[in-house]
Amino acid sequence: MNGNDVGTDAIIGNGTGNGTGNGIALTPLWLDAAPEPPRLQAELPPEVDVLMIGGGYTGLSAARETALAGLRTLVLDAASIGTGCSSRNGGQVAYSIKPSYAELARRHGAERAFGICSEALNAIAHLRRLATEEGIDCGWQPTGGFIGAHTPRHFKALVAEAQSQPRGLEQRVTIVPRSEQRREIATDYYHGGCVYEDDASIDPRRLLLALLGRALAAGATVVDGCAVTSIARRGEGFEVHTERGNVRARKLLLATNGYSGPLSPWHRRRIIPIGSYQIATVRLGVERVRELLPGGRHISDTRRVIVYYRASPDGERIVFGGRASLDERDPLVCVPRLRTMLRAVFPQLADVPMSHAWAGWVGYTFDTLPHVGQNDGVHYSMGYCGQGVVLAPYLGMRIGQQIAGRAEGRTAFDGLPFPSRPYYTGVPWFLAPSVLAYRLLDAAGL
Repeated sequence: MNGNDVGTDAIIGNGTGNGTGNGIALTPLWLDAAPEPPRLQAELPPEVDVLMIGGGYTGLSAARETALAGLRTLVLDAASIGTGCSSRNGGQVAYSIKPSYAELARRHGAERAFGICSEALNAIAHLRRLATEEGIDCGWQPTGGFIGAHTPRHFKALVAEAQSQPRGLEQRVTIVPRSEQRREIATDYYHGGCVYEDDASIDPRRLLLALLGRALAAGATVVDGCAVTSIARRGEGFEVHTERGNVRARKLLLATNGYSGPLSPWHRRRIIPIGSYQIATVRLGVERVRELLPGGRHISDTRRVIVYYRASPDGERIVFGGRASLDERDPLVCVPRLRTMLRAVFPQLADVPMSHAWAGWVGYTFDTLPHVGQNDGVHYSMGYCGQGVVLAPYLGMRIGQQIAGRAEGRTAFDGLPFPSRPYYTGVPWFLAPSVLAYRLLDAAGL
């Protein structure tokens, strides 16, 4: 997160801290069990080789790579580490590219389309490898994921997609007809669905702290509570102005994603910040949660205005999220709508109180693809379109390798046009009518 974007108090709910008079904590559930990160208040060096703006999954993953390459590496974050979406996401690990292979082939050709889709599979494999082979503590749960069909027509589309996967891009998929749906989820809301067997869930906060530890161990310096106020080209490098002084950097990475503000107008015109809101129930007990989600999988569905939910890492609660609003800063305002959405799926939870509510900002793009590259010398990796849990650690690693001059940093996203739209300067005025239309289509089952 960068302090030029959305203020910390606005993100957690008007600065109310850990709770309100109604007993709902306005901080992510993940913060309850995770240890506090260390306060990272080192003195700013006058000069570094690489400076990362943003201390989330992207910036920390990139910093580890450049530090391992022997480059003097500095990460700056305006707030405490993890105030942005790296601690505010739902922790679902799933295939992360929104356009289909056919659509990508139409846009960019078959070879580039195959490469882009392969990157999504590589990203999952990278996170799995970190958790299972390198042993990072991220609460890895290889439970798989269930996508519910909102209508019978959507179920047919899911089945057709599962049965016609492009060769070399296959995922392990199990088709679940409506008659067998309750083995996955205790609801009749859906018309069947598909289980993606290689999906997983993680604890977002623990993943963040693990990536922080890896960056520090590699030799990177991380400083939080230090907002960048402006950047300027100086010869072959940059002069970076902060609230605590100036730093010269030979190379610069912008790793702010949905929190990208006026610091770089070029990037701001290409990133669409969209609010994502979540609630967590009070403790229901492991047995009751298993009754609701017998397969233990994370859940999403085929609606245009998406919802996503899962059991909490300890198995005691249901964590439910979705696009309950567009730009509401106070997550408490979105609780009634989220509860209505939750109740539609699980009527049996109609009277269950909520313990937590929080919000974060995801970074969408006009072509619904992530983008990796550089503009006017500024490197960037952003636009994860709600799939940053998988994409940010992986593409952060790759952009770090690119900055370090390593060949393995190349990706299928390199060189893709990064589109904007006329009259767009970072305030998505067009979202409200679009989302209203999507909600009407969802309500009509179209």
